[in-house]
Amino acid sequence: MGGSLFDAQAAAGYAQRPQRQVPGFESLHRMVSMLLAERVSADGRLLVLGAGGGLELKALAEAHAGWTFDGVDPSPDMLALARQVLGPLVTRVALHEGYVEAAPEGPFDGAVSLLTFHFIGREQRLETLRALRRRLRPGAPLVLAHISFPQDEPERSRWIARHSGYADGVTASGAQLDNALQAMSTKLTILAPAEEEALLEAAGFGDVSLFYAALSFRGWVAYSR
Repeated sequence: MGGSLFDAQAAAGYAQRPQRQVPGFESLHRMVSMLLAERVSADGRLLVLGAGGGLELKALAEAHAGWTFDGVDPSPDMLALARQVLGPLVTRVALHEGYVEAAPEGPFDGAVSLLTFHFIGREQRLETLRALRRRLRPGAPLVLAHISFPQDEPERSRWIARHSGYADGVTASGAQLDNALQAMSTKLTILAPAEEEALLEAAGFGDVSLFYAALSFRGWVAYSR
């Protein structure tokens, strides 16, 4: 997650937002758990990038009693929320304040980054992916899911309208759409799906597969080479 976008006020209301804004949010966690378990042993060690809030940490820790986790996030307020959400599960989680460089060197058996990469600028994307790969065992899975849709007009504006309107069940228009276009242009870095996959390949991941597509969100699983 990212800096001032996730201060104490934002963190306070975070737990309810993904369920409203991300189609199939709980199912996404179940899919991530399943994909990781294909290659991660019962006593695996996982890295979670953008762990603030703790929702995916909680889901994975509940599903796999033998897994341990290192979670990284730049927001101390979001990390505090993660500790609260995890409750007694926090004994299996080490939380680190910072970006990917703050993560231990590993090697990890798998890595996850959900609803995070659209906060990472284009110029940092490739190095972030390479830093994740360096911390993974060969063949270890990386699971990503975040906002990604075509960036050519008029498709880009159409997808932003759908994204903005989803929680209300009505495609955004007028002032709501204007606000969404401005916010997503200034606060997020959104890439087309083909560019996302090319970056994964360039960073040293193979067998890149799309496993999740829900309105403006996409999810991939790839494996460290």
